[in-house]
Amino acid sequence: MSTIAIVGAGKGLGAAVARKFGSEGFDVALIARNQERVDALAAELQGEGITARGYTANVRDPQSLIAALDRATQELGLIEVLQYSPLPQKEFLRPVLETTVEDLKGAVEFSIYGPVAAAHQVLQGMRTLGTGSILLVNGGSGAKPSSGVAGTSIAFAGETAFAAMLHETLKDENIGVGQIIIPGAMGDEGSTKSPAAVADKLWHLHTHHDEFRVYAEELPGSWEPTAS
Repeated sequence: MSTIAIVGAGKGLGAAVARKFGSEGFDVALIARNQERVDALAAELQGEGITARGYTANVRDPQSLIAALDRATQELGLIEVLQYSPLPQKEFLRPVLETTVEDLKGAVEFSIYGPVAAAHQVLQGMRTLGTGSILLVNGGSGAKPSSGVAGTSIAFAGETAFAAMLHETLKDENIGVGQIIIPGAMGDEGSTKSPAAVADKLWHLHTHHDEFRVYAEELPGSWEPTAS
């Protein structure tokens, strides 16, 4: 049985992705900071016939994230899909002239150290399986920097660079690395930004390793990573 680990799992997108991948036969590891909440979501999914377990980690503490992914691997099996989608904290969303070094430190821990630690933790298992996907979820500033949200604009740029390099490096190993950009807030049911619609796009990235980036909603004037 394949396993997906959802880092930043919650009632919205995390639950939708768990249901999408669960319907395709995946076991689900739900990772977030609050054990009670991930346990409640796991119980809800189990009631729907999906094998799911909850684990706690703070993505700004790489060792806690590594430990959670290790436990999930031991209890559910090798992780074939890693989704990294925690919600940015408020201090990352300040204008550029109000953003301090401490603000950037937190943003870098959140959007660069976290994904790097998680990717390295699951990569050997994906190589053992002979396939896998690392899927990153970012807001609009991940594709088009905005001076109004300097922390995410700067840190997401680093996250995107890391992901683009992984995409290029791992493509010949049948391991896909992809990113979905969701401008603004999640949308209501029926919109292209609804949790279910985004979950479908993440499934598309998982099954189309040649693609790096998709948009939940088109963002004019975006920057696209290029490979030389």
